[in-house]
Amino acid sequence: ADNSLIIPVTNPLDPMAYITYKTSGFEKNRVFGMGGMLDLSRFKQFIHEATNGSRKEIDAIVIGEHGENMLPLTRFAEVSGKPLPTILSQEKLDEIFTLTKNVAAEVIKLKGATVHAPGNAISAIIETVVRDRKQVIPVATYLDGEYGHSDVTIGVPAVIGKNGVEKIIELDLNDEERTVFDKGVANVKDALSGIEI
Repeated sequence: ADNSLIIPVTNPLDPMAYITYKTSGFEKNRVFGMGGMLDLSRFKQFIHEATNGSRKEIDAIVIGEHGENMLPLTRFAEVSGKPLPTILSQEKLDEIFTLTKNVAAEVIKLKGATVHAPGNAISAIIETVVRDRKQVIPVATYLDGEYGHSDVTIGVPAVIGKNGVEKIIELDLNDEERTVFDKGVANVKDALSGIEI
């Protein structure tokens, strides 16, 4: 399957995407992990519940490590074109941020695993590839200088089309966001440090 793409889904997602990229021999645009898309669906649900806005009118992004250092970017979220921070209080924004970060652990504790939401996320990514939509989706992809990091795979927004990751979108993170993102990068690199590839 010389022209295929590989989309890892297995946790730990970011290290697995890195290992898959390094061992596959594929170009970096052809290997990218699902994590951020799953986190994003949960983030959008909490925004919907807080604003009662139409899910189709919610524009949001989650970046960083798929795990404890994920970064639901409330500052960049919009509902019907209105910035979320102009609609909700800082207290409510903080609550949505925390709920998004903690929901996966809660689901696993209650059910033992997540099945339907990951299936939905991966099908949305595959549809974007097959239909060559050029849609911006958060995926775990290899960084080569973007966001100030190299030789690591972590969740960032990227234009996804028939060629896989067609462009990485670099957001202007503030100091607090940068700290969380950098901590996630450090966690991923630490997870990979004992593995020879």
